[in-house]
Amino acid sequence: MKVAFQMDPIQGVDINADSSFRLAEEAQARGHELWFYGPDQLSYREGRVVATARPMELRRVKGDHVTLGEARDIDLAEIDVVWLRQDPPFDMHYITTTHLLDRVHPKTLVVNDPFWVRNCPEKLLVLDFPQLMPPTSVARDLATIRAFKAKHGDIILKPLYGNGGAGVFRLDENDRNLSSLYELFTNFSREPLIVQKYLPAVTRGDKRVILVDGEPIGAINRVPAEGETRSNMHVGGRPEKVALTDRDREICATIGPVLKEKGQVFVGIDVIGEHLTEINVTSPTGIQELERFDGINVAAKIWEAIEAKRV
Repeated sequence: MKVAFQMDPIQGVDINADSSFRLAEEAQARGHELWFYGPDQLSYREGRVVATARPMELRRVKGDHVTLGEARDIDLAEIDVVWLRQDPPFDMHYITTTHLLDRVHPKTLVVNDPFWVRNCPEKLLVLDFPQLMPPTSVARDLATIRAFKAKHGDIILKPLYGNGGAGVFRLDENDRNLSSLYELFTNFSREPLIVQKYLPAVTRGDKRVILVDGEPIGAINRVPAEGETRSNMHVGGRPEKVALTDRDREICATIGPVLKEKGQVFVGIDVIGEHLTEINVTSPTGIQELERFDGINVAAKIWEAIEAKRV
């Protein structure tokens, strides 16, 4: 198949951690033809959706992991699979790329389905499953957030469309910074905030469960560094081997059919203790860590699901 990756610059990725690199590496091993382009190179041209893309060859050699050929315009209607893999922020630029990719999907299979990526961002799709979540509120006005904190005491405050742990604050019962943080957020952004009850179980880890076509295939545990609330690995979180629990499987059985119906082939959900906190569909991570811990070829399972849709 002809496969195009829409992603951030592949030249700078960590080949031992990046999930997009691993997906492309597996595609190459399966004999697929690879193309690379960034979201800035996607355009609509008089009825066609075009990417200025470069042929791509990969190898697992640190510092010399990619060779890119000469750039040329490719009509995405002539590509078999497009991977939507640029990192958030989930802003209007990101949203516009999903609108453009909508125009070639599903004849060209876009993974994940751009319509539902646009309509199911990480911290909003989870609201469809209140029985699985910690107490949560999404609001722009300070009075609503104050009332939530008064009710629950120890809370997590974060931007609704943030990513990677950026802008995540814990405000415990004795904290007096809510007004200042609210002013900070609202002075530079028009987006609402999301506030959740703090879950003490996070000190034991924030579990990333990977689902392929709605089915769980494994999990890693991400343990926050000492003195940190955030468990994201790029801010010092430590990945650990972990097994799926009965509760994890219950959560996946509830959300899995919805993810499959919406064309979300590769999804990473976040589970703290007994609670689902996020459903990551934009550019989930965790493939390489899970492969190392569990000895399974996660990327192959993802490609098997995609190839079955192209038969």
